Amino acid sequence: MKHILQVITLILLGFVPAQADVQSDQVYLNVAKSGIRDANGGIHVDLYLTHGTVHRVFTQSDPYRIIIDFQRVNWLGVNSTTLLNSDQVTNVHFGWLKDGWSRMIIDLAAPMQIETAGIQMPQNQGFAQFQLHATPTDKDTFVANLPKDTTALQLGQLLQRTVDNDDITIVLDPGHGGIDPGAQMGQVVEADIILQFAHELRQALENAGDFNVVLTREDDVFVPLAARISAAHNANADVFISLHADSVAESNVMGSTVYTLAEAASDTASAKLAERHDRADLIADVDLSIHDDQIAKVLMDIARLETDPRSHQLAAALVDGLSTYAGPINSRPHRQADFSVLKAADIPSVLIELGFMSNAQDLENITNPEWRAKAASGIVDAIVVWTHADATRARLTRK
Repeated sequence: MKHILQVITLILLGFVPAQADVQSDQVYLNVAKSGIRDANGGIHVDLYLTHGTVHRVFTQSDPYRIIIDFQRVNWLGVNSTTLLNSDQVTNVHFGWLKDGWSRMIIDLAAPMQIETAGIQMPQNQGFAQFQLHATPTDKDTFVANLPKDTTALQLGQLLQRTVDNDDITIVLDPGHGGIDPGAQMGQVVEADIILQFAHELRQALENAGDFNVVLTREDDVFVPLAARISAAHNANADVFISLHADSVAESNVMGSTVYTLAEAASDTASAKLAERHDRADLIADVDLSIHDDQIAKVLMDIARLETDPRSHQLAAALVDGLSTYAGPINSRPHRQADFSVLKAADIPSVLIELGFMSNAQDLENITNPEWRAKAASGIVDAIVVWTHADATRARLTRK
């Protein structure tokens, strides 16, 4: 049934892959809206995708080419004839790389330089838009702009972080939404109650000052998992917090729980929850264009050497805050699992199960505005404490 809904949704939005080969972990192209055309003396590439994904863009010579790599973009049903409407492009090729990467190669009639390239996420539109603009240049300039190994510099920039608590950007991710309502218990729907709490938490954070808060969804809409991480990258998030109130088979499982990322779940219940999420690795602002995928993975692992301890420290602060303001909480309040929304290598990320709707006491708490206000206060206090401690650690690290 889920597969059928995905096919119907893609068709309604205009994203029509060949036949019904829809895989939930892949990104598809709206061929009818996408294209490569002449514009402002150069060329403009416009690709409408089912959701955001990490990409890398670079040029190659002999012949002159623009290379665009994406994670998980499926080119089924796409060909050069349907996309190409430019006298300055001789051909377009599509292919698969390894480890989930795919590639678009644009053959140029003459050298060009890339002016702009990036993915935009129009709010509540249900798609992502990749745009690239390139203009004519001479051979010497083209060769001078070919990729150089700047990984060390960019990785250093990736690991920079705010050392003061001014203008901290927090992305709150209310789980589920739209065609994915999440857990349901009687008239209570997880997607609705968590969205309500996200609005309440945003207000509490903004009242505390020094926080810029962004929600991955503002109302009852479906946001793919990869798009939630893309939204955090687009917002230049300092912290990513996914919010849930799930249900489990055992009604005695109760209390708030904070999750951090781990390939191996810390317990069976955590593993079962993680099974409901797709898997995807994303990293922002690092040009991996000249590295094979093994090196790209190493760079993400290096980034996580910095980010993972910060996520664990944030989780510990959240456990203390929730316990103090809205306790008692789960007997094992800090757990680990392979949740896709926690896989941004460059952003400290946690997932908070506010409670379990399958437990009567938790359900009563979650639906009680006074209890939610206490939980929000605990989270705010935890973020304030963690932010100051994180800034102190950053200063010490740089000395």
